[in-house]
Amino acid sequence: MQGNGFKIFITVFFVVLCGWYLYPSVQNLIINQKMNNLEGEALEEYRQENYARIQEVKQQSLNLGLDLLGGMHVTMEVQVGTLIGELAQDRDDTFNEVLRDARERALANQTSVVNAFLDIFEERYPDARLSRYFRNEEAEITRRSTNDEVREYLTQQADEAIVRAIEIIRSRVDRYGVTEPSIQRQGERRIVVELPGIDDPERIRELLEGTAQLEFRLMSDPTQLSQAAQRIVDYYEPDTTGQDAGAAPSEAEPTDQLATQDQQDQQGTALVEADTMGESGTALTDDQASAGPTNPLLDVMQPMPRGQSVVFGNVAAQDTARVNELLADPEVQELLPSGVELMYGANPIGTTEGGQEVFELLGVSDEVELSGEAVTDASVQFSRTNQPEVNITMNSDGARIWARVTGANVGEFISIALDGVIYNYATVEERIAGGRTRISGLESRAEAQDIVTILKSGALPAPVDIVGERTVGPSLGEASIQAGLVSVTVGLLLVALFMIFYYRTAGIVADIALSLNVILILGILAGFKATLTLPGIAGIVLTIGMAVDANVLIFDRIREEQNTGKTLKASINAGYEMALSAILDANITTFFVGAILYSFGVGPIQGFAVTLMAGILSSLFTAIIVTRIIFDYAVSERQMSVNYG
Repeated sequence: MQGNGFKIFITVFFVVLCGWYLYPSVQNLIINQKMNNLEGEALEEYRQENYARIQEVKQQSLNLGLDLLGGMHVTMEVQVGTLIGELAQDRDDTFNEVLRDARERALANQTSVVNAFLDIFEERYPDARLSRYFRNEEAEITRRSTNDEVREYLTQQADEAIVRAIEIIRSRVDRYGVTEPSIQRQGERRIVVELPGIDDPERIRELLEGTAQLEFRLMSDPTQLSQAAQRIVDYYEPDTTGQDAGAAPSEAEPTDQLATQDQQDQQGTALVEADTMGESGTALTDDQASAGPTNPLLDVMQPMPRGQSVVFGNVAAQDTARVNELLADPEVQELLPSGVELMYGANPIGTTEGGQEVFELLGVSDEVELSGEAVTDASVQFSRTNQPEVNITMNSDGARIWARVTGANVGEFISIALDGVIYNYATVEERIAGGRTRISGLESRAEAQDIVTILKSGALPAPVDIVGERTVGPSLGEASIQAGLVSVTVGLLLVALFMIFYYRTAGIVADIALSLNVILILGILAGFKATLTLPGIAGIVLTIGMAVDANVLIFDRIREEQNTGKTLKASINAGYEMALSAILDANITTFFVGAILYSFGVGPIQGFAVTLMAGILSSLFTAIIVTRIIFDYAVSERQMSVNYG
């Protein structure tokens, strides 16, 4: 095996790595099989006892697409026509008539509503200017602006509305807990959403079509929240009458220690006037404790210690549904302070030891102080120290309310919430007059841009309607999985038998590489968190056929070299060297095709492209590296005679 040490190391490394990524999928199959054999109380008991493990394994398993797992395929349309109407001023019958006809033409021709609107207006009124309806000083649209300038302005507004709609939908879907959702823009005004594993279509419809609600709310009193948290923990504390109670809940060892980031940096923001600088206004301690595993709430949530904190507790992403279920108990709700509700933070503050993201559960006032309708503009700016900030501008009514709210709550926390999720909370340092506010203390420009997107989403909503919906049932998904497994198995067996029949001993070596190839493909998909779809399985079947192409070229070249009288070892060396260029040419060009399909395709086409590219990489590796290691060992070390047919 001289000279093959590095090749052996690389092979073992990749096989072990792929095995590591596929192990959760194997665990998931075993768990599902066991759960299928249980019924009634036994099934429910098993789920409760192994809830954390089941969720963790599910999160780390190979993701299955809509066609395999079942779920929903939804086509949504952003109502650009409504947006155009909202942007217009002093609308008259002429405007309304043109807009109505533009909607009909755009629907019939599947074109842009903006272009249809401009075209119809210019056809009917060639000497008129649309700027009379769309004057906007910020966009530099004046009475003298040309129709082309108005067209550019409306196109930009429509594109921004669609982008914001996609971000809002993605945020909602992520919070729902869907594994690997697909959310993509289609054409001028449509959004395609694929949600694998969904079993509540009605809730998803409400989630997708609901209007984005941007709100400014005060946070709860930290002391009252801390006391309420302790009462709720005590409520779920098991009855230990007649038993050694052991350590108090606050002194027990946590079941899953949270590896959090520095929370003062994470939420150390401040709200100040736009012409002043703010200091960090939030500080949370890391001295967190939780109870033992016998308390169902502390099994899935780590409460904050007593003190000045608006954080009720920290919850891993996989446990949010269980925490919501426990806190929804009417008796538990009675233990919360009056006028307070709990909301999750939008951004993770750290991870668990198992790598799951952790989110803050925050106490928030149920009274909305100011809605997003008051925000007229938001932008990313940089402070004198080059730190990213968000500048907010409000209308006159919003500025008046904001001055009253901030003046009455100096030193208190206030939050920015979208759709019931807290995106930012900070300390009010002073009364803010004039409606110009700065959010400072942000981590990065990306975080600042996210907040701007949220604020603008509330300021300029665009109606989104579901225009197409298709539900794939779990039984159909199971049937697809069975059909896919059968196709892969049959394809693998047919190719393996042909290789053994035609190439004899060399065919067995090629079949070993072929089996390893399938494992590597699945490992690559699992490692990169790609989604396996039915077209993806078709890509694997195609790859099985293509995988032996390289071996066929090598084996035929080896036979030709043997016919010239060369020794077996020399023939093997020459066969691999002379076939390499042809193998690389064929596979590289196919890989580029896969990359193009992935870049420009959607849905099923992307699923096929992903497995095709993964299959090409793994088949090249197994055909050139793995088979060569086996042949070198058999011929050089074992002095075996290899038959190439």
